[in-house]
Amino acid sequence: MSIARIESYDDFLRVHFAPAEGPRHADFHWFWLRHNSELDRHPLTHERIVCSSELPLELRPRLVRLSEDASALDIDWGDRSDGQVSRHTEDWLRAHAYAPDRAPAPAPPSDGGAITVNAARLEEPLGRFALRTLQRTGAVVVRGFGTDTEALVDTFSREGLSVIETHFGRIEDLRTGNTTNRNTDQLGYTDSAIQLHTDQPFLDRPPRYQLLHCQQPANTGGDNAVVDALAAAHYLAEVDRPAFELLSTVPVTFHRKQKAFERVLVSPILDFSAPGGFRIRYSYFTLAPYRRPFAEMEAWYRAYNRFARLVRDERHQYRLRLEAGDFLLYDNWRMLHARTAFTGSRWLRGVYFDAA
Repeated sequence: MSIARIESYDDFLRVHFAPAEGPRHADFHWFWLRHNSELDRHPLTHERIVCSSELPLELRPRLVRLSEDASALDIDWGDRSDGQVSRHTEDWLRAHAYAPDRAPAPAPPSDGGAITVNAARLEEPLGRFALRTLQRTGAVVVRGFGTDTEALVDTFSREGLSVIETHFGRIEDLRTGNTTNRNTDQLGYTDSAIQLHTDQPFLDRPPRYQLLHCQQPANTGGDNAVVDALAAAHYLAEVDRPAFELLSTVPVTFHRKQKAFERVLVSPILDFSAPGGFRIRYSYFTLAPYRRPFAEMEAWYRAYNRFARLVRDERHQYRLRLEAGDFLLYDNWRMLHARTAFTGSRWLRGVYFDAA
């Protein structure tokens, strides 16, 4: 028997076994593999001489390879001055597999081509196509529509959507030096980077959809990113169930305080029982200080940070740059969005929609 191949992931290693009775593959956390290696055992008694508490939990290897005859797995952990590597035989891995034949957990998608279309090449009405795509992917990017935002509003109105006016106004002019909107004392009207978030999480019913319509791109920067938070939630449930349960059940406080506006709402970050289906509320800049019992605060931070690392990984993001006339439409209940810092007179028009 032998090891057919291996696949390395951020948190674990998948070992595929050659055909035989037993599991076809098994997943092993990196930390578990290091803790159960022979590197930290006494050379005579073979007892452990290092406690798991002495090893960093986020330990990652420098190199993983199969032995020449594929009967064992060799791992160079990069923290051994003597250059030794740990060896795990195929028999041993089979015998101690704690996640045999675990179904793969798909990470959030990142292929921008799957959500992008040129307006001139559409073979059906734009509004119908965009909403149908949103149902499947949560976001759609349309190139070359033109810069008439009111025409876009009319397009989606014909499909049953209505503009939702917020404390910013009916249509936002997202640019520095804004003079057309109310309550512009927030990050969207600056040239700063804005990390992943959802909009209006402090409202009982945040607007369902948001349109970002490019009038003028930045000179440099100003690129957009969107993440499928529903896919991220399902992925988290498969790789870190305690973190998923905490984010799904622990209420947190969102507090938006501006010079002329203030709103507070308490809700879990991941809400699978919200009216209308899944809803994520995620906004690091409107989160109030957490109030968890002392004994639970560290666990909460670990769970939140685990999810943040997942969605902030660029491999799990749709990343794009909008040029003049392009627009991005996404489901604000499902998707997170962000932008990079920029220079120049970047100007996007933002419109919120919901079902009429």
